[in-house]
Amino acid sequence: MQRLASAPSRELADGSVWGCSRGETMPWWQLVLDVLGALLLLAALVFLGLIVRRRWLTKGEPTFDMSVRNDPAQGSRGWTLGWGRYRGDRLEWFRAFTLSLRPKRVFDRRAMQLGGRREPHGAEAFALFAGHLVVDTCTFDREVEVALSPESFTGLVAWLEAAPPDPHLGG
Repeated sequence: MQRLASAPSRELADGSVWGCSRGETMPWWQLVLDVLGALLLLAALVFLGLIVRRRWLTKGEPTFDMSVRNDPAQGSRGWTLGWGRYRGDRLEWFRAFTLSLRPKRVFDRRAMQLGGRREPHGAEAFALFAGHLVVDTCTFDREVEVALSPESFTGLVAWLEAAPPDPHLGG
């Protein structure tokens, strides 16, 4: 068996040569399997990253399911699933399907006002977590709709009412 000088190879115990040789190409099906294997590995790593992120965000602090729609005029579209977490005077909202450890939106307790609440209707019921209520909220910059469970809504109301008095009111 003839070796090429530029190709690294090694002779095995049975006399065959292991290594790279010029002129040989990989069969197309082997390339397809390699690509599929790499994509499967990437998908598994992303899935594992989402699980680790969720555990990291909930470590030591309670979270609750909360969906947000930034533009209430979109009808039943525009909902994004996520989680809410209280941190001092802020309600932090994290998107469910991202690897970012930063909240996507932060609601300030002093700026947040609750409006009406309703049951999801039409296609909204399929886009949201089961049993959630849709609540109109208003902040400094815009109107936002949030969807959360009745228990989480009770906690949100209690959190808003427990805010310390505004020092600018002179009370």
